[in-house]
Amino acid sequence: MSRRSPEVAGILFDCYGTLIDILTDERDIETYRYLSRWLLYQGVRIPPESLRECYPRRVREAADRVGGRHPEVRVEEVFAGICAEHSAWDIDAERLGVEAARAFRAASLRRLDVIEKSRRLLDLFGTEKKGVVSNGQRVFSEQEMRMLNLYDRFDFVIFSSDLGFQKPDPRIYTTALRRMGLTPPAVLFIGDTSENDILTPRRLGMQALHVEEAWRRYGV
Repeated sequence: MSRRSPEVAGILFDCYGTLIDILTDERDIETYRYLSRWLLYQGVRIPPESLRECYPRRVREAADRVGGRHPEVRVEEVFAGICAEHSAWDIDAERLGVEAARAFRAASLRRLDVIEKSRRLLDLFGTEKKGVVSNGQRVFSEQEMRMLNLYDRFDFVIFSSDLGFQKPDPRIYTTALRRMGLTPPAVLFIGDTSENDILTPRRLGMQALHVEEAWRRYGV
């Protein structure tokens, strides 16, 4: 389309708040009651109150071990440790950690849908290379993108859990640029968060638009 900058050869999208409208509640005791009951049938005994206290603490401890300014952890590994510590019999903690992470996400989920304006925006970009850079957990975020028929529309998807660091760590953007084989000025980043999706990409020399500005610019 003529409204599109001819210099743009690649598009990077944020995921949540940009492509996907999501609402979760990881503090609600009902989230942990559901997960505690589910774990009971997997051979893990931990009360919901203990689980609600334990999980965020273990995430913080794991992030401290990773270190750096913007550390990321894999929540399935956190849950694997919790399951191993509270198991009532021999379990496959690694496998159960993955399943527990997904069950936790399901229990905490309150809303999940595609943002239709962004779907239409994505339709406008045909030949450009397209990727996603998200502060997300692949263990369940990939499934969400696939169920909403988004995942396979991109050449690649990078979740922060893949790398061990989050936006706005510059390394997550440079990883995406290497995957594209493009220089920063040739890439447009579209997202909903000022520091993560606008300011840092621009400091790296990329083009960047807030998702609502992109909707207006491209007339969706």
